[in-house]
Amino acid sequence: MKAYYVRVYGRVQKVGFRRFVQEPGQELGLAGFVKNEKNGSVTVFVQGQENTVKKFLEALKSPPPPAALRTIEAKETKPKTKIKYFEISYGKLADELQEGFGAMQAIFQGYWSEFRDYRNEFRDYRNEFRDFRNGFQDYRNEFREFVKRMDEFAERVTKVLEVLVEESSKTRGMLEIIARDSRETREMLVETMRMLKEVANRIA
Repeated sequence: MKAYYVRVYGRVQKVGFRRFVQEPGQELGLAGFVKNEKNGSVTVFVQGQENTVKKFLEALKSPPPPAALRTIEAKETKPKTKIKYFEISYGKLADELQEGFGAMQAIFQGYWSEFRDYRNEFRDYRNEFRDFRNGFQDYRNEFREFVKRMDEFAERVTKVLEVLVEESSKTRGMLEIIARDSRETREMLVETMRMLKEVANRIA
């Protein structure tokens, strides 16, 4: 079994740091305590299996905001067999009330900072939405212009088709005239050949 006294300096009082220390101590099945000191630091006593104690000491290095560590000092000491659980060592009632209010205030300030960040992000999203809406209006105007151009193109194509139909009608009429003239010419040639044959027969 290993035991350590740990002294933690930084922003570690009135920010819920003792409860943060207690949670891994209890989860890992260690024994010990955590208490505030008058100089603003926090003292931790922990004992247990060496590997488990090392995990606990490593966890102490990453407290959640608004707590912040400046330095942490660990010194090995003798185990205390009378200590069976990991607990918070509370001070005077007035100090604990002040600690509780301070922790609540620190947490509230953290939430307020997050709220301000979210509010700023919301403003950014709102500006992005405005830009998107303006872009959509531009695309809508472009689409209207495209539809207008397509209508003009369709009108031009319709006129071209009408001209082609008209020209086709004229061409068909000319072909009919040519065909009729060709038929009459052929009939005249046939009649001429018949007459030539009659003349030839008479001469013979």
